Amino acid sequence: MHKKVLPLEAHRPETPNKKAALLGVGSDRTLGASVSGDTTVFRLFAPRAAVVRVFFFRHLDSPEPKVRRLRRLDGGVWEASYPANLHGWYYYYRVDSLDRDAFSHFDGEFRILDPYAVATVGPGGPGIIWDRQRLQRDQPSFQPPCWHDLVVLEAHVRDLIRYAPIPLEDEERLGFTGLQRWVEAQGSYLRSLGVNAVELQPVQQFGGYDSRDDYHWGYMSVNFFSPESSYALVPELGSQVDEFRALVAAFHRQGIAVIMDVVYNHIGDPNHLLFIDKHYYFQLDERGNLSNWSGCGNDFRCDTPMGRRLIIDSLIHFIESYDIDGFRFDLAELIGVEVLKEIEVALKRIKPSVILIAEPWSFRGHIALDLKSSGFASWNDGYREFLRDYIMGQGNQAGLRYFMAGSLAHLSAWPAQSVNYVESHDDLCWIDKITENSHHRGDHPTVNDRRRTHLMLAVLMCSLGIPMLSAGQDTLRTKRGIHNSYRAAEENAIDYHRLLIFSGSHEYFRRWIRFRLSESGRLFRPDSPPPDDYFRYFGAAQGSAMAVLFNADHSNGPHRLLFAINPHHETVHLSLEGMDLTQWRQLADHERFEFEGLTSARFPCTAGRLELPPLSCALWQGSRH
Repeated sequence: MHKKVLPLEAHRPETPNKKAALLGVGSDRTLGASVSGDTTVFRLFAPRAAVVRVFFFRHLDSPEPKVRRLRRLDGGVWEASYPANLHGWYYYYRVDSLDRDAFSHFDGEFRILDPYAVATVGPGGPGIIWDRQRLQRDQPSFQPPCWHDLVVLEAHVRDLIRYAPIPLEDEERLGFTGLQRWVEAQGSYLRSLGVNAVELQPVQQFGGYDSRDDYHWGYMSVNFFSPESSYALVPELGSQVDEFRALVAAFHRQGIAVIMDVVYNHIGDPNHLLFIDKHYYFQLDERGNLSNWSGCGNDFRCDTPMGRRLIIDSLIHFIESYDIDGFRFDLAELIGVEVLKEIEVALKRIKPSVILIAEPWSFRGHIALDLKSSGFASWNDGYREFLRDYIMGQGNQAGLRYFMAGSLAHLSAWPAQSVNYVESHDDLCWIDKITENSHHRGDHPTVNDRRRTHLMLAVLMCSLGIPMLSAGQDTLRTKRGIHNSYRAAEENAIDYHRLLIFSGSHEYFRRWIRFRLSESGRLFRPDSPPPDDYFRYFGAAQGSAMAVLFNADHSNGPHRLLFAINPHHETVHLSLEGMDLTQWRQLADHERFEFEGLTSARFPCTAGRLELPPLSCALWQGSRH
C-alpha cells in the first residue's frame, strides 16, 4: 500500500556530497512553540524537508485542528506564526520530502512531537504549547554540596513511593507528587538515610510503555524537554511541569541535590527525530542502516550542530526552569568526549556548581581515561568489580590501595572524578551478587551476606571519590535473582518492611554516611589529590587483609583515621609498625558505629599489633599529641 504523500516543492535528489554537507547544517534561531503577547510562533529544524505543517487545537477529545504551512528560513529552520496566545493548546508537525532512500524515513502522515516541546501529553504527543514566561523562577538557585562532599543515592521515582508507608492515593504513587510528599513526610526514608544528593533515573519523557500504569526504567527518551507525563496527575494539562518543579524544590528544602539521569545516546519509540531527518540525527552505515552500539536500536548523532544544540538546550532548560543540580549521562561513550566537553562549558556558564557524571562506556568502547582532562566524573566500573571480588576474599592489597585512594594512580585526575559504587539499576542487586544462597536469591540473606554488605559499605565510605548507593541497598534490597528488571515494578520497588527486618544494617549505613559527611570524615574527602605520603598501608603477610592510615603525614590537620579490614574466614594479625592503637578510639566495627567510641568488644590491639577477626572491619580515630 502506498502512503499518501503531501504536495512537494520541486526538489533535486541529494548527492553523497550533499549528504555529507547536510551534517554541518545548523541554526541559532529559537526553536519550538514560542508565545509572546498575542502571537505564537512555531519553528522546527528539518533540513531536508520540502513541506512542513503544524496542526494545533484546543481540545483533546474533539480536535478540530487549525493548520499552518511553515515557510523555509535559512539554516534548515521552518517557521509559521499565528495571531493568538495559544498557551495550553496542543500541536504536532507533519514533515515530508522527496528523499525516499535508505538514508531517509520521511512519512507525510506521521504525527511528529516537537523535539523542543516543554510538555507533552504522552510519548506520542501531542505537544503542549507552553508560555515559557511561566517557567521563570523567583527563588535563588540551590547550591549543591561540593563534589568531594557528595553522597549520592540512585533511585527511581516509582520505586521510592510504591510502598512508601504514608497515606497516598493510587495515582500519587505513580509519580512526582507522591514522591514529593514522601520526601517531606516525617520519617522519610531519604532523609533518614542521610544522603545529600539523589540521582533520579530518567524523568525526561520516555516511551516503551502502553499505558500510564506501566512500569519502565525510562532509558528510552523520546523528548528531552518535557518531564515524564506518566509521572503527572493530569498530564493532558501539563501538570508534570509544576509537579516536577515542586518535587525538586522539596528535595532542596531537605538539603538534597537533584541529579537527573539523562539519555542522549539513542532515541526511544516512537522515534520522532527519525521522521524529521534520519541521516542528520542518527548514526548510519554505508547502506543507511541504523547503527546500534547502544543496544537499544539506534545511536543518536550527537556531533551535528543541531544534535549537539538539542542536547545542550534541553540541559540548560532543566537547570533554568527546574533548578536541577547535575546530570548523569547514560552510555556517554556514544555522546563523545568532544561533545561532553562542549556540554561542560555551556552548563558551567549557566550554573558553575553543576554536577557532571558520565557512564563512560557503551558496547563500542570506554572513554574514562579520555575524560581525565575534562570536568566530568565517571562511574567507576573497575571499582564495582574489584570491591565485590575483594569482599568475597578474591582481591588483593594492591587493588584495595588503588581504589581506596580514588583511582588516582591511573583513572582519575582528582579524587571526586571517580564515582565509586557496587550496585546500580542494572543487573543484579549487590546482595544477589554476593549471596551464599543459590540462583542469586538474596531474599533471605545469610549471616555472612549481611556481614559482607557491611564490609563493602565501610570500604565505600572510606574511599576517596564520590560514593554512590542504590536505593534500598541499606535494607539488603533484592531482585530475587532477576538480571534485567527494567519492566518489573514489583522487583524494583523499595520494600520498606525490610528496613524493619534489617534495621541494624540501615542504622549502620546511616552512621557511616553521617560520619563521612562530618568534620572528622573530611579526611576521606580531600578536594584535590593528596600527597603520596597522605596514606600509609599495613598489609597482612598472607592474603588481602589490610589497614589504611589516612592523613599519615598530618598534611590535613592533627587528626588521623585508621581503617582495617579482613575479608577472610580466618583471624588475621597485622603489624602496625610505629603505631600504638591503645591510645586511639575505636569508632566502628563490622556491626556498630559509635561517634564517641565503642566502649565494649573492641578489637584486641597492643603497641604495633592488631588482631582482626574473620570477616571484620574497624575504624579508629587518633590525633597528634
